[in-house]
Amino acid sequence: MERLLVLARHGQSDWNKKNLFTGWKDPDLTELGVEEARLGGRRLKERGYTFDVAFTSALSRAQRTCAIMLDELGQPGLETIADAAINERDYGDLAGLNKDDARAKWGEEQVFIWRRSYDVQPPGGESLKDTVARVLPYYIREILPRVMRGKRVLVAAHGNSLRALMMVLDGMTTEEVSKLELPTGIPFVYRLGEDTRVVSKETIDT
Repeated sequence: MERLLVLARHGQSDWNKKNLFTGWKDPDLTELGVEEARLGGRRLKERGYTFDVAFTSALSRAQRTCAIMLDELGQPGLETIADAAINERDYGDLAGLNKDDARAKWGEEQVFIWRRSYDVQPPGGESLKDTVARVLPYYIREILPRVMRGKRVLVAAHGNSLRALMMVLDGMTTEEVSKLELPTGIPFVYRLGEDTRVVSKETIDT
């Protein structure tokens, strides 16, 4: 039985391009972001992948990425489940601020801690630890059971919600996951064994 799980970060958003903290704000994809989503879908199709169900967040940049990928795969009507549980990390008071302006205001070291530490929350927002606590139960309850039943699952979400999943799938330490940077629009293909552990992982970037 194939137990296939594919994770993809959304394509470049308008606020990615403007170097703004985004979090739960809802900017759309840029033209480049649309093309990144198309390319990710085409790469999956070239390798013969199809899916039984897709998951995405409640935010439009992830939903649009998911829809574009499915169009490229020739599966535009595929069942797609959207849930805020796999939204991006909430950056709280930082959302909408330019990252360089934030560094000028609070200092390089403090902004780095907010962005990359595992358990330090930005003002009014979530730490990566908080994001894991939100994403992981949803994965265990909704996504993993489908994979283990042999459903081929696509998840189009966000840098931090996917980092939360990869921390568990790849057995990463809090220090390792803090250094993980996910490119936009690139699918990561996981195959799981009977014990739910990862048997193989492939990055679809060429």
